[in-house]
Amino acid sequence: MATNVEYFMYARKSSESEDRQEQSIEDQINRLKERANSLGISVKEILTEAKSAKQPGRPIFNDMLKRIEKGEAKGILCWQINRLARNPIDSGKLSWMLQKGIIESIQTMEREYLPDDNVLLFSVESGMANQFIIELRKNTKRGMHGKADRGWFPSKAPAGYINERLEHTIQPDPERFDLIRKMWDLMLTGNYTPVSIAEIASKEWGYRSLKSKRSGGVEMASSVIYKMFKNIFYTGMFEWGKKVYKGNHKPMITLEEYDRVQAIFGRTGKPRGQTHEFAFTGLIRCGLCGAMYTGTEKTKTIKKTGDLKTYTYYHCSGHKKGVPCPKRNPINLIDLEQQIELLLEEYTILPEFQTWAIEALNRNNDKEIEERTKIYEMQHKTVVESQTELDNLTKMRYRDLIDDEGFVKERDILKDKIARLQAKLRETEGRASKWLDLTEQVFSFACFARKEFVMGNLQRKREIFSALGQNFYIKHGKVFITANEWLQPIKEAYPEFRAEFERLGLREYSSVEARNIAFQQLILEWGAYRESNSGYRFHKPKFYH
Repeated sequence: MATNVEYFMYARKSSESEDRQEQSIEDQINRLKERANSLGISVKEILTEAKSAKQPGRPIFNDMLKRIEKGEAKGILCWQINRLARNPIDSGKLSWMLQKGIIESIQTMEREYLPDDNVLLFSVESGMANQFIIELRKNTKRGMHGKADRGWFPSKAPAGYINERLEHTIQPDPERFDLIRKMWDLMLTGNYTPVSIAEIASKEWGYRSLKSKRSGGVEMASSVIYKMFKNIFYTGMFEWGKKVYKGNHKPMITLEEYDRVQAIFGRTGKPRGQTHEFAFTGLIRCGLCGAMYTGTEKTKTIKKTGDLKTYTYYHCSGHKKGVPCPKRNPINLIDLEQQIELLLEEYTILPEFQTWAIEALNRNNDKEIEERTKIYEMQHKTVVESQTELDNLTKMRYRDLIDDEGFVKERDILKDKIARLQAKLRETEGRASKWLDLTEQVFSFACFARKEFVMGNLQRKREIFSALGQNFYIKHGKVFITANEWLQPIKEAYPEFRAEFERLGLREYSSVEARNIAFQQLILEWGAYRESNSGYRFHKPKFYH
């Protein structure tokens, strides 16, 4: 044993899985103190560190070596060599300092390493510690890929889900699943930014993240919600190792809803904070250059009275892919809202017509069920055929009819195809229960949207305008949209009915009962005529969410 040598006692505990079987730091220190007393070792200072040694860069370990180079101590007392190093860089540095006599002794619980020892022994033992990490990494990686193949995400579940420790599955978080779904609902409207949704969830709903030993129990952070809205996990699939897997966990959203949110991000980018709130920013593009419209407030002094008056107008933001807009194409808020109101008027219906329309759609529900059943059967047939292809591909590999590279490539393509088809299958199953509810929402919108737009606040105006359609743009001061398809039957079928309703003067009937009888007769006569017209089709609305 080296004499007259002061030692640093170094105890390390990694928080990572490969070191969970090791003694805790407290246990290490207690046993090392006993070892020091039995050997008569002088300990200058006890150094502890809770960090993995798989990679170089431990601050306390590196500082200890620098202090040894300065002569503050000449020895290291530790539990085992693998407490000092599990990577070749740290192992090599220790070996070099030991050979040069900078470190005069490394004392473990089992033995002492001295400068005069055969360097092979130290190299073998430190190499074994390094090899343990390499093998562990390979085994862990293989296990994680196996878990992914079985349909379980091999990592921490995202917000709204929890890792079930007993069966090693992922289940919906009973406290947060519905709240996260509500956040997706808000994002799907196109009327909220991720930051504003995080604010609503945290301040109004009281959302707090899942609590763990070291973290959690906090409000929804902006960085977390941006990642959440780009995570395909919520569709029932997940990405792992640059591949997409069909998951066994419960989906929160459909693939269609996921794609719509990605389109929102692609259209508007990451929304930024504004000094003023404008209802229609992020919805309308310039018809000349394609850039987004933005809102601006200007305050002017009225010369006659000296009063200040604030004007709001919208204009092209100026650039699209670096190309300046030829004109700013401005439009004031009053003119813009008047044009939107006129557009809404084209799809506004009488309350009486709303009741008839829903009855008509209920009569057509049997046909919708039949069409939906055919779609479901076709989707299911395609899934079965794709699974058969995958089974045949596996048989070909067993018989060496295809090499590993070709097998893996084709297998991944088929797995991705099957995962997407199964997601569509689940979506078709869900349509049955929601269809009639959605049609009622359509006609409620058509009946009351114009009034609510006129009376509503900024947020409500934006919601109603965005529900009208898509591809909003302004050109030469005029607003253009591509109306949603589910509104077209109203625009085409309703005016004739409204004209007949007004011609008969049904509102002028003194008796409510007599008016209702006359109105029902009009519905029967007009409906029979329209249904006998081969050019008339009352389609189900393609109303999303």
